[in-house]
Formats: sequence, structure tokens, C-alpha cells
Amino acid sequence: MKNSSHKEIMREIDSASDELQELEAYPLEKLAEIVKEVGFECERCTRCCTKEYNDHVFLLEKDVDKVLAVDPDCIVPAPYFDFCDKNGIFYVEGYALRYKEDGTCTFLKNGLCSIYSERPSICRIYPYMLHREVDGEGNLDWRQVSGLNEHGYYHVETDDETSLDIARQVKEYETLYLKQRLEFFKTILKHFTKNKLRHVQRQYDLRMRDFENGREVDVLVYHKGKLHLHSHKI
Repeated sequence: MKNSSHKEIMREIDSASDELQELEAYPLEKLAEIVKEVGFECERCTRCCTKEYNDHVFLLEKDVDKVLAVDPDCIVPAPYFDFCDKNGIFYVEGYALRYKEDGTCTFLKNGLCSIYSERPSICRIYPYMLHREVDGEGNLDWRQVSGLNEHGYYHVETDDETSLDIARQVKEYETLYLKQRLEFFKTILKHFTKNKLRHVQRQYDLRMRDFENGREVDVLVYHKGKLHLHSHKI
């Protein structure tokens, strides 16, 4: 009989698989219309480059090697760990960019991105998103824009070709993210089964309290089919 945490992981796999199918069926032309209507243009306020405003910058697998080539110390385990086993080891689905002590992106220099040509995928498509989320009225729907009317210029004229290209990049990003999330859950399920482990909520809560109090914790980060151990603290 499979334990409860294994069943939960399998539910996550099913949920991510369903969302991936829905995403693949989402009309590219519909998203392009939204992009054209929103007409976002950056005003270089750099608000999206801060932890206060944007929480974290999640990296797709293809982004990790690019940013590591620039700065080997620029990545950290993504926040919001997914699981914790009986030994107090956390598990998370990928990496995020490290923030500086002042809460700004490690690559923000003099108000500009110092790796603009090699910037992560999420930075290229921001603020356009495409994932399932509960809206302000409690309905589950597709969310397309992050931080609407909180930064940048809107309703700037955008031609059809540019709108379609942005829409294509957004859909590609979200597809790759969901595929990475799926492989993470599959890898965790194999790892737990092989090593007779499971998610232990009490350990998660205790170790998270330690982490939030500035203590170092061990985190296994998923990357390209493997789990990589990191000692990590806030």
C-alpha cells in the first residue's frame, strides 16, 4: 500500500499533467490578442528586479547554466520548499536567482540588468504569464498579466507580429515550467520509494522554523533529472 505522501505526489503529477494539456490547447492567437490589448512597455523602474515586489526569479533548467556561466554564486534553491523527509531534508523543484542584501537582483547594476542579453526566460516574458490561478472573485481561470497597472506603461501600440512572438515565448515558458515540475514530482516519487522515505509535515514545520530563524538547512534541488544537495540559509 502506498503511503499518503506518495499518493499526494501522484495527485500532483496528475494535476500538472492536466494543466499541461490545457496549456497546450490554449489558443496562441487568444494570448496574442491579450498581449496586444495590454500593450506593456518597460519604464525601467526596476521594481520587478526586487524581492519586495517580485518575491523571487524562478529559473528554468535552460536558464541555470547561462547564469552560472556569468556568476557561479548567483543561484539559490527556489523558496517555498515542496517536501521534507524524516531526516529534515527539504526538496524543491528548481533554482532561483540570488538577491543581494538590499533585496535587489544580483545582476542589477546602476539601475540596469548587467546580463540583459542572457537574462532568464521569466524576465524576457514579464509581465505576461499564463497559468491557472484563482482570481479575485474566487474563480479558477487563466492569469495573463502580473502587476497590472503597478509599473510600466500600458496600452502602448504593439504590432501583430510582436504580439504573436511574445505570446509564443510566454506559452513556451509556461510549457517548459510545467514539464520541469512534472519531472520533479516523478523524480521525488522514485527517490522516496527507493529510499523508503516520505514527506513528514512535522519535520517540515520544525525545520522551516529553524530556516526562518536564520539556521542553515539542507535542500535537495531538482535539476536535469537529478537532486543536488545544498546547504542553505536566509
